[in-house]
Amino acid sequence: MEVQSLAANRPRLLKKHDMLKRKTDNPRGVLNSRRLLANVWHARYEPSDDLASFIEHYWTVEWDLTEAKVVETLPHPSVHIVLEPGLAQLAGVSTAKFKRTLEGRGRVFGVKFRPGGFHAFLAQPVSEFSNGVFALGDVLGPDARSLDRVVLAHADHQGAISAVESFLRSRQPAADQIAELSARIVGRIAIDRGIIQVDQVSKLFGIGVRRLQRMFSEYVGVPPKWVVQRYRLHEAAELIAATREPIWAQIAFDLGYADQAHFIRDFKQLVGASPAEYLRSLNQL
Repeated sequence: MEVQSLAANRPRLLKKHDMLKRKTDNPRGVLNSRRLLANVWHARYEPSDDLASFIEHYWTVEWDLTEAKVVETLPHPSVHIVLEPGLAQLAGVSTAKFKRTLEGRGRVFGVKFRPGGFHAFLAQPVSEFSNGVFALGDVLGPDARSLDRVVLAHADHQGAISAVESFLRSRQPAADQIAELSARIVGRIAIDRGIIQVDQVSKLFGIGVRRLQRMFSEYVGVPPKWVVQRYRLHEAAELIAATREPIWAQIAFDLGYADQAHFIRDFKQLVGASPAEYLRSLNQL
């Protein structure tokens, strides 16, 4: 539970009568989320209608801690703008797990672009930013250098979102049918557990594998095979968290692995622990 004495320090959340809608579903890919129950607050908001083709949501994390906590999340095929005091950055799609230690008091505000959505703001291959973090001003121009100050000057979420949306609109992004198709393909991969191979994606959308690969390099930032594998590993982490005694061979088979050993290898490479080790860590919380 949140400590009551700290409540007054929290930025104001949006209420039902506010303009933007707050997301209430659980975010995917958060590891060991049970460690973050007290004094760490996370909120996500849907964008205004005119930016919904480009933005998946805005997110904010705030904390007030007496002891450090480690945040770990699995990667998504999305570009982010990340703002915190003194930093305005663009984070390309990462193929590795994100890990950060939260200490003391702090606040981070972010923009999560839809897969393919960032392409409208800078018409160059999104793969050029993959696995990199860049000063926002170097990517989007000098007026982006102070975006952290402009946005975080607002203690309430509504004001921060209005400020970042004003900046995004100033870039005059144009709708792009290929970007929209990229987002639909990634969205289908994310929710369809039956997709375990790129050939299935190719057949579902009537797009050749090579064209699909070129499109993902240009618009998404990572290959379609990576997207398929990562979302299946997201599901593995969710299954492990929800199952007391998982059957590893069955999970590996359901996720499209030829054998259990390859599943364990990929899971450990991404999460940093084998499936059994991750289960033990959950049980210890």
